[in-house]
Amino acid sequence: MNIRISADSTADLSPELLEKYNIATMPLHVSLGENDYLDGVTITPEDIYKYYEDTKKLPKSGARSAEEYKEYFEHLLSDGYDAVVHFCISADMSVSYANAESAAKELSNVFVVDSRQLSTGIGLLVLDACDMAEQGLSAQEIFDRAILRRNESKSSFIVDTLEFLYKGGRCSALAYLGANLLSIKPCLEVKNGLIGVESKPMGRYRRCVAKYCESIRDKITNPDPKRVFVTHTKMDEGITEQVIATVKSWGIFDEVLETTAGSTVTTHCGANTIGILYFNDGKH
Repeated sequence: MNIRISADSTADLSPELLEKYNIATMPLHVSLGENDYLDGVTITPEDIYKYYEDTKKLPKSGARSAEEYKEYFEHLLSDGYDAVVHFCISADMSVSYANAESAAKELSNVFVVDSRQLSTGIGLLVLDACDMAEQGLSAQEIFDRAILRRNESKSSFIVDTLEFLYKGGRCSALAYLGANLLSIKPCLEVKNGLIGVESKPMGRYRRCVAKYCESIRDKITNPDPKRVFVTHTKMDEGITEQVIATVKSWGIFDEVLETTAGSTVTTHCGANTIGILYFNDGKH
């Protein structure tokens, strides 16, 4: 069976990985004022930084409609594929999954996975699906294993400032003010499909990033060593390189993949956001 693996643009996979694994992407909407764009196609994170700098307003991200998903899936199937396995951002963060699932019900051989993740927490599941397709597993088997693994895809990030989260209505004015006064650099973690604050290290950002790396190392109890992601927005010089070097020094993972977060994640987190994402469910 010829299976196409696909994902929302929120999987934050690099162009090189998309090409290497022949992954199709469905770009989500990003709006700058009255103008609508497509994540990774007609808008980049740099556009978001400039828009915010000029207007002090944040873009708004939005899901694709069921009709758009149906056209997208039909196009993939008409391109010679027997089935499509598509990965969506967590259903508790967006209506993308609901719309994609609605479209899939009108077609045959389209399997839609609610990743319960965001960013390369989705990307881990996507690349695992590509590995399975290469091994000859069926679309149903790929879907079933993704459902089993999705909660073991560990996604977390440390952010330098709550400014974008505050302006986007995702944290209170009191939390924003307190974080600024105390120099708190929150660590955000995905649990049960939602983003929450996991810890609140205080101090300079570079120092807090080092603490974050230490905390992640302590949580890696049963890793799948095949790959790990270091995913980030626009960073101050040297921070990304230091995190990558730290992860490599652990000697756990065969491949350390660096990716830059797309426009949707950037809209909510802003610059100087970095995370380490991995499977913690043993060797597969």
